[in-house]
Amino acid sequence: MTDNDDLKTRLTPLQYQVTQEDATERPFDNAYWDNKEVGLYVDVISGEALFSSADKFESGSGWPSFVRPVVSDAVIEREDSSLFATRTEIRSRSADSHLGHVFNDGPNPTGLRYCMNSASLHFIPVDEMEAEGYGDYLDKVGKPLS
Repeated sequence: MTDNDDLKTRLTPLQYQVTQEDATERPFDNAYWDNKEVGLYVDVISGEALFSSADKFESGSGWPSFVRPVVSDAVIEREDSSLFATRTEIRSRSADSHLGHVFNDGPNPTGLRYCMNSASLHFIPVDEMEAEGYGDYLDKVGKPLS
């Protein structure tokens, strides 16, 4: 079985289209656009830590949006000229998954809006992070909501 075949069996069709074929899911009709739980967002393919709930904000775009990656080198940027204008695509470093795009219209402290596809992410709630092997990131996600 090729790596591609393996991904097609592990991922949903939408996850495959987004991460491997650079598709974009529908706004306001995806798993995490309005998720307010405390935790960590990881690459759906590799499990690499990508974004923290502490850096998530409501952008009004219909996609989960963050002011920065959980660690600066978790993502890579690429120029994307596939649509009407040149944009900056965001991909995961280890799995090279298409995640979304970054824009210069976000809030402080960075002024950036990392607009991601939920289909490229897997959310790990704060109370499961230690058991899932993400204990090193607990200080980056904030306190659990009570």
